[in-house]
Amino acid sequence: MLQIINKSTKPQFNLALEEYALKFLEIDDSIIILWQNEPSVIIGRNQNTIEEINSRFIKENHIHVVRRLSGGGAVYHDLGNLNFTFITKKGKEGVKNFEKFTRPVVETLQQFNVPAEFTGRNDITIDGKKFSGNAQYAYKERLLHHGTILFNSDLSVVQEALNVKTEKIESKGIKSVRSRVTNILPYLKQDISLDEFQKLLAKNMFQHYNQQPKEYHLNEKDIEAINSLMEERYNRWDWNYGESPAFTLQKVRRYPGGNLDIRMDVKDGIIKACNVYGDFFGQLDAKDLTAKILELKYDEATVSDFLNGVDFPRYFSHISKEEFIECMFY
Repeated sequence: MLQIINKSTKPQFNLALEEYALKFLEIDDSIIILWQNEPSVIIGRNQNTIEEINSRFIKENHIHVVRRLSGGGAVYHDLGNLNFTFITKKGKEGVKNFEKFTRPVVETLQQFNVPAEFTGRNDITIDGKKFSGNAQYAYKERLLHHGTILFNSDLSVVQEALNVKTEKIESKGIKSVRSRVTNILPYLKQDISLDEFQKLLAKNMFQHYNQQPKEYHLNEKDIEAINSLMEERYNRWDWNYGESPAFTLQKVRRYPGGNLDIRMDVKDGIIKACNVYGDFFGQLDAKDLTAKILELKYDEATVSDFLNGVDFPRYFSHISKEEFIECMFY
C-alpha cells in the first residue's frame, strides 16, 4: 500500500487525480490519498446538478460545482473537511462493502474516545449526527472508495450551498438525503489541527492493513495526464451540468411589473421546452421569445448573452431582462 501525496485543493484536479490513479496509474499496490478541496459542491454521478444546489449562493460565494464518477448524494467540501480515498483490487462483493473502508476512520476517532460508528448504507456518525459520507466506483477489476470527514467545516455554508430554493422541480435524478451533520473537532476534546489529524489517520490506515508506510509523489508525466483529464472532463460544463438527468422545472416570481411563471423541460443540460405565464404586458407574444431559447444551455451566462441581442422590452413591457433571468435561474 502506498500514499499519493497531493497538496492540491482544486476540486477539478483532485477528482481527475482519483480517476487517473484508478484507471491509468500502473501500480500494483493499493493506494490511499488524503486530500482537501477549497469550497465546492461535489455532485453524485446520477444527480441533477440544478436540483442539488442553491445557485445564487453558489455564484455569490464563488463555490465550485463539480460532478464525480461515483454515485450517491451531493456533498459540500471546504478546507475544514478532509477527504480520504482507497483504490484497491475489487473484492468478491464488488461495490457493496462500504463499512470495511471506514474502519480506520472509526478506529482513529476511538483513540479520542469518540463514539463514532458506521451507520446505514454509507455514513459514519457520532450520536446520530453524520460527519462522513462515502461512495464507491468500480472500473474493470479495481475499486475506488472515497469519503468525507467534517473536521471543522463551516456548517452554515453546508446548509446554504445545498439548499435549493425553488417552487417546483421534478427529476429522475437521485435526490440527496439531507442529514443532521456535525464536525468531529468538538468531540476530540484536545487541541489538534486538521494536518495533525490527517497524519494520524494516514498512520492508522497503514497499521490497520499491516502495511509499512510508503509515499508516491506525482511526477511531471502524472501531472500532465491529470491536467489533461481535468480539462477533458472536470472543467467542462457538459460534465458538471449537462450530464444531469432530464427534469422539469417551474419557477414563479412576483415583480412590480407582473407575475412570472416560467416552466421548462431540460435534458442533458439543454432547454427543450420553455413556456412563460403571468399577468405581464408586452407588445409581442412571449411565446415567440421562448421559442428562441430552445436548444440553449440551461446556463445563466448563455441565456443572458442571448437575451442581450433581443429587444426584450417589446416582449415584457415592465419586467427587466435581469428579473427574467432571476426568475429563470434562482
